[in-house]
Amino acid sequence: MDDLHIVSLYLKRDEQALKETDDKYRRLCFAIAKNILADTEDCCECVNDTYMAVWNSIPPNKPDNFKAYIAKTARNTALKRLEFNMADKRNPSMSVFLDEIGEIIADESVLADISAQELGQLINKFLKNEKADSRNVFILRYWYFHSISEISAKYNFSESKVKSMLFNSRKRLEKFLRQEGYL
Repeated sequence: MDDLHIVSLYLKRDEQALKETDDKYRRLCFAIAKNILADTEDCCECVNDTYMAVWNSIPPNKPDNFKAYIAKTARNTALKRLEFNMADKRNPSMSVFLDEIGEIIADESVLADISAQELGQLINKFLKNEKADSRNVFILRYWYFHSISEISAKYNFSESKVKSMLFNSRKRLEKFLRQEGYL
């Protein structure tokens, strides 16, 4: 079933929308959750929570790109679950991602001056000017939380090439944010 039809089922409040979403996007949602959460049970719950969040948000929302909408919802749901699971602990695998990006935005006063939405728009603007390979590697690492080895296997790059691409992208992002007046 195509995404427009699935969204129309949600808009009609037809529970068939949940079944169609599960049939088409369970693997995607689970993969996103698995990249963020280590526990399979947490991932399964996260997928179900994603469906509930989508059910509760359509309507009033009517996403143009349902795949991106559900992927974003799954990512946010998994991050909330991770935050809950790690309330007093720090997850070493997640700290790597945060440390890499933290090199760029280390000053908390910068974060106070910019909303998450503005930062997202700036990063999207930056990524539009990146070469396709660099953009895809950046998104896999910092949006979907893929490991270096997963990215290198997906694109048939060496791990050192992926690390180098990410390093160079972070440097270009830092320069871009400076030019935009945020650093």
